[in-house]
Amino acid sequence: MPKDNMTTVDENEFKQSILRHLKTSLGKDAGHASLYDWRMSMSLALRDCVVEPWFASTRKTYEGKHKRVYYLSMEFLIGRLIEDVTINLDLEAIAIKAMAELGQDYSKVVANEPDAALGNGGLGRLAACFMDSLATLAIPAYGYGIRYEHGLFEQHFQDGQQTETAEDWLAQRHAWEFERPEVAYNIHFGGYVSEENGKSTWHPAETVLASAYDTPVIGWQGNWANTLRLWAAKPVKIFDLESFNRGDYVAANAPERLARTISRVLYPDDTTQDGKELRLKQEYFFTSASIKDLLRRFLSEGHAIKSLPDHVAIQLNDTHPAIAGPELVRILIDKHDLDIETAIDTARRCLAYTNHTLLPEALERWPEDLFARILPRHHRIIQMIQDHHLKTTGSDILIIENGDVKMGELAFVMAHSVNGVSALHSELVKETVFADLHKAYPKRILNQTNGITPRRWLHSCNPALRDLITDTIGTGWQSDLEKLSGLNAHLDDASFQEAFRAAKVANKERLAQWLKDRNGVTLDTSAMFDIQIKRIHEYKRQHMNILETIALWNEIRDNPTGNWTPRVKIFGGKAAPGYVLAKSIIHLINDVAATINNDPVTRDFLQVVYPENYNVSMAEILIPASDLSEQISTAGKEASGTGNMKLSLNGSPTIGTLDGANVEIRDHVGAENFFLFGLTAAEAQEKRTEHGYSRRAIEVSPKLSRVLGQIAGGVFSNGDNHRYSNILHDLYEDDYFLVSCDFDGYFEKQREVDTVYQDVSRWTRMAAANTAGMGWFSSDRTIRGYADDIWGAKSVT
Repeated sequence: MPKDNMTTVDENEFKQSILRHLKTSLGKDAGHASLYDWRMSMSLALRDCVVEPWFASTRKTYEGKHKRVYYLSMEFLIGRLIEDVTINLDLEAIAIKAMAELGQDYSKVVANEPDAALGNGGLGRLAACFMDSLATLAIPAYGYGIRYEHGLFEQHFQDGQQTETAEDWLAQRHAWEFERPEVAYNIHFGGYVSEENGKSTWHPAETVLASAYDTPVIGWQGNWANTLRLWAAKPVKIFDLESFNRGDYVAANAPERLARTISRVLYPDDTTQDGKELRLKQEYFFTSASIKDLLRRFLSEGHAIKSLPDHVAIQLNDTHPAIAGPELVRILIDKHDLDIETAIDTARRCLAYTNHTLLPEALERWPEDLFARILPRHHRIIQMIQDHHLKTTGSDILIIENGDVKMGELAFVMAHSVNGVSALHSELVKETVFADLHKAYPKRILNQTNGITPRRWLHSCNPALRDLITDTIGTGWQSDLEKLSGLNAHLDDASFQEAFRAAKVANKERLAQWLKDRNGVTLDTSAMFDIQIKRIHEYKRQHMNILETIALWNEIRDNPTGNWTPRVKIFGGKAAPGYVLAKSIIHLINDVAATINNDPVTRDFLQVVYPENYNVSMAEILIPASDLSEQISTAGKEASGTGNMKLSLNGSPTIGTLDGANVEIRDHVGAENFFLFGLTAAEAQEKRTEHGYSRRAIEVSPKLSRVLGQIAGGVFSNGDNHRYSNILHDLYEDDYFLVSCDFDGYFEKQREVDTVYQDVSRWTRMAAANTAGMGWFSSDRTIRGYADDIWGAKSVT
């Protein structure tokens, strides 16, 4: 689309649009408007600017009958949208000035916007980055997911322990969405299947309505916009008046209560049978609605059903939407009368699957009896898919086995392409979790290394560095990130280094002020800000980080006059509510922080900070301020990571293992600008074959032995020597993630970090070299790879 189709607005027009929405949409005048009113009015004025390019993009797609991409994901961690829209429409300066003239602080208005509670971690943030890049590249696309009322959870700390309360982001109106009451589909569960004259008919026992809510996703410079369509579960029968009139008020509201449960919470605890049933219903709910919706759109253009793969590409983001294969086959057989072989072939040529894990336990599987009860028709179709797979490949790998329906195997068999998300991960997928299926389908697995959008993760969140980059190499890097390599010519320039340091200091001061206002914590901004922000999990090894912190504390206490490099350890991340060990790690971090931060001997050299409720908006403050990026997962366990990319892009050298995308980051920024330690994936596998490896590693490490002894002795738990027995038992007896084996190497590498950080010019050069080397990690590059290698989709412009 030509750029002149982009909505343009001057400062006065934008200001008048805000005032118009304040009056007509919020029912307020300027003298009585709250911060919420101003934020909503500005958001609606910005949304007005998005609508025309959104409509124009839709018209262009229909007119050209262009192939569409459908990205199915349980999570879309989109964060706040005001900044996204102002940046992509080049309205930031206008918005700031307009709000100032209206007597409002733009930054406070932006901060009033709640993060949309639609995701948890990297999976959802990747989906959001991909939606940004699809729009920037003008590839027609829909994102499909669930409109969660309460998201994952809001994290709080009580006596150092994580507690969870419901997210309330929809307690206020969501300014960016358009409700589509005319777009709704019946989604069925349970019942039975009858056979008559060779045709199967599903007689469901329960039905809910999937109702659509659309959010436009505008690309860079406003040249194209796609749609994020989220489904809310609603009852087919809103209210049972008959029950109400009988006085049975609970029964009268039961249909709405049961339906809304499906779209209330992301990842309900599935340690119970009811939790498993809800999770399965959630996944089928949004997948079925999405498949029905894309078929409706496809058929409205007059295409023959067998040409579906020519017009539709469906990407499954992990195994959550793996039921898409059987659902599409079901519709093709039951509604369009295709035979099973043709239906499987047609569906497979539409479907592709992204694997995000090397942990076998993270590949979803459902008890077969539960699956057959909730989705009886799909259970039979999966049996037919399995029979077809066995017959056509000679493989002995089953989809239904030992009483389980294995969704990873189902996704693999039903996809024409299966991709990993880093070069190392894709090779390990072939060698480990899908080794046998790789033999059966040797050309199916390929790699698409993850990427991040530079619009949000540099241009928007780091204005100081953004301006320095533009002053140094010019414009255009936001849509062609490889231009950052132009910074390499300036790495040794003293004035550039000084400006780079000034940008980092400004970001650290912003973070320090934010933490002081939020948590009452005072930080020394000359100290190294050492940051680990990610979902809490054993393989990500936050516990190794805090163990090393204790060891450093011991060293400083033993020699308080030493030449120590002041350091602030900053953690961020949530643990799944049912993940006991991860929650113990959080408790330990907070207990250690309470001890170390109150130690007069060490507090000038070492602090530990753990702000609660990590989310996208917090990341946008933490990442630009980071001096050191902690990417310390056990080699062979992290699929890719994207936090590693964001931190490195913002000038934060990595301390890390050869895991996930760390390998490629190190290649691109230079080995001399990366602090490497730890076992390789192959060495980790070999180490696990040695009997008693963890206890032996602890016994030969005086530092680690001392730290674990302190934890066992209650030094950080007010004398309670049982509080962390689960962590201690895991480390001594079953240290699968090899904390004990990597600890000493990690500690020594951290002391190397200390030394280099004291050399200001050398450290600045390393940090800037990271920014200069990260151009390849744009999600634009990743999406071009998917479009060319998997989807067969083209940019309309």
